[in-house]
Amino acid sequence: MTHVEDELTSQPECWARAASQAAHHAKVLPAPGERVAIVGCGTSYFMARAAAALREGAGQGETDAFAASEFPHGRHYDRVVALTRSGTTTEVLDLLGRLKGVVRTTAITADPDTPVRTAAGELVVLDFADERSVVQTRFATTALTLLRAHLGLHPDAAVTDARTALTEPLPEGLVECGQFTFLGRGWTVGLADEAGLKMREAALAWAEAYPAMEYRHGPISVSTRGTATWMLGDPPDGLDRQVRDTGALWIAGRLDPLAELVRVQRLAVAVAASRGLDPDSPRHLTRSVILEP
Repeated sequence: MTHVEDELTSQPECWARAASQAAHHAKVLPAPGERVAIVGCGTSYFMARAAAALREGAGQGETDAFAASEFPHGRHYDRVVALTRSGTTTEVLDLLGRLKGVVRTTAITADPDTPVRTAAGELVVLDFADERSVVQTRFATTALTLLRAHLGLHPDAAVTDARTALTEPLPEGLVECGQFTFLGRGWTVGLADEAGLKMREAALAWAEAYPAMEYRHGPISVSTRGTATWMLGDPPDGLDRQVRDTGALWIAGRLDPLAELVRVQRLAVAVAASRGLDPDSPRHLTRSVILEP
């Protein structure tokens, strides 16, 4: 078993533990009414987008999400939350350094013994969700689970659905597809982007992601026999029929959307295996992006 396989299978337990700890971390996480920015890089950025949409949609305050390198320094926030698995990513540390003494900052990390300890004002440590793999799985989903639970939006069914996602077979013919499109709505748009990233990182697959309603505005033209379109969350009316009419394989998101992402992680590993690739050694990637001064 690869590191990524071992880690992704532990997600139900990690989610349950994170949800149980949410109240303990409440004082350093965004309070209702605060104006908040959530930042990250790569997978963490996509989780930030999902968390921001959830928080704002819950009426808890204006919430933006940015890639750490694109943070708008002229804009005021009451708190900035940084998601960083390694605690060493250059763009995140640079941003936290610039914000120190200017705005309250909280970093959610897997490793406190890294520069993020002194760069951030407050720290939430999810060391039980740390990973050896380059490709992120359980840390990202566990951090999002913590934030969902903090918002009161973590359903008990999510953990049960994650276990289902790990045990039920993938849809027939999916691994053999040559192109994958992932769709989301609201907070699951970030999950769709992350699903596409997993396929590109682990399996070198042609994968795209879009807001579901945007799919009709051009991207559907790539759908045909031998491609797959996967909906994370509830689809717009009639979209499943339109996709099937192209000849593409339609995958409905029956589980909690975060559990659907677990199914995609399994798909990425399966496609990698079918192509003779090692998902623990993705091309051109390292576990953390650390830039020279």
